[in-house]
Amino acid sequence: MEVDLRSSNLTMLDLTNNLNDLLYSSFDSNTKWPAKMPAEFDPEAVMELGKNPGLNVKKLHKDGFTGKGVGLAIIDQALLVDHVEYKDQLKMYEEVHCSDKMAQMHGPAVASIAVGKTVGVAPEADLYYIAETHGVYKKSGQFEYNLTWLAQSIDRIVEVNKLLPKDKKIRVISISLGINSKTKGYEQVMKSIASAEQEGIYTVYVGSDNFWGLGREPLLSADEITSYTKGLTWRYNAPDNMLLIPMDSRCTASPTGDTDYVFYRDGGMSWSVPYIAGLYAVACQVNPNITPELFWQEALKTSDALLDNEEVKIGKIVNPVKLIENISKLK
Repeated sequence: MEVDLRSSNLTMLDLTNNLNDLLYSSFDSNTKWPAKMPAEFDPEAVMELGKNPGLNVKKLHKDGFTGKGVGLAIIDQALLVDHVEYKDQLKMYEEVHCSDKMAQMHGPAVASIAVGKTVGVAPEADLYYIAETHGVYKKSGQFEYNLTWLAQSIDRIVEVNKLLPKDKKIRVISISLGINSKTKGYEQVMKSIASAEQEGIYTVYVGSDNFWGLGREPLLSADEITSYTKGLTWRYNAPDNMLLIPMDSRCTASPTGDTDYVFYRDGGMSWSVPYIAGLYAVACQVNPNITPELFWQEALKTSDALLDNEEVKIGKIVNPVKLIENISKLK
């Protein structure tokens, strides 16, 4: 079970014998640690490991594959616009029916996972961001979902895209939300997604394609396949025929300050969506003619088998380096 230590003052505690608890903890730049800690647990080192997008994505960056010149849009909660991870990449920030009074935790996380300078998969992609609340709070305090404003946000991105030069187009929209067919506004949002597709914009959301999120032991390198395992949210139910994407044990931009970071032990599928969007942006950089269908075809073809400790196959894990290499050859 995850232990939430974000912005907590732990200075009076003795955590020497609490390694297992710490290995399942989330914490941030404002967490104050005690002097008595397990020797094996270094919060700063854990955060640095978590900043790495993993699976040798940094090798792609060294080779110049960074998503440069590609527009990536995100529709999510209110954003801390001046965070050092993405402020230079941010080309547009607008709000459409946004009920947030201040920056929320979700926005900085997904923005940095997609395009963050140190955290992101596509650190030189152009970020177009719309803060939107997909529903209304009733007098009872209950939240009622309504996707109408999400559809309007997608339409706005398409509108903005038409004004951009040919070599700076938005190619992907990241929405960290499951879009349910029974939700009010579903038909409208699917129509907007189809309109975006007509403009060459791929919309990725939870359930849009056959992908699932992975777990990672927080003390192990994000570049090594053997560091990955089943995600915390699905440990007992392994999905079939899904491409597995990094999700847990990520360190992202924090909403608490422009230079603050937060380590999330349990990421949830919300963290896999911007990872895919970033990877698609890099694919568009190396091959502007790429389509979502070709992207997924190559992603599955180049994937690696992920095994558990008993050498039993968990599933197929994405191989970003092989994927981008293959896509670059499709020209």
